[in-house]
Amino acid sequence: MGVSAKTADFLVESRLRQAARGETDALYELGVAYSSGSGVDLDLIEAHKWFNLAAVSGDIRGQQCRAEIAEEMSAREIAEAQRAARAWLATRKPVRLAA
Repeated sequence: MGVSAKTADFLVESRLRQAARGETDALYELGVAYSSGSGVDLDLIEAHKWFNLAAVSGDIRGQQCRAEIAEEMSAREIAEAQRAARAWLATRKPVRLAA
């Protein structure tokens, strides 16, 4: 039994909200969604962006998956994904940790 489009949309929107809060698992899970076409259109540039964001947040799975899909991408696509990751980071407000 497949996941309905409404459920898939909810899951992606939920992960986007979690990613905006800096939740590393959500960054990784968005990469998985875009690399597999699960709930979204398959998009290696978006997948690389989310895996890259997870990787720079310290997620080993993100580092591994980013490297794997980079093998299937052109240098132009990788550069585009990196620009998208930097743009996403630029829109986030810095999070202050409690002392």
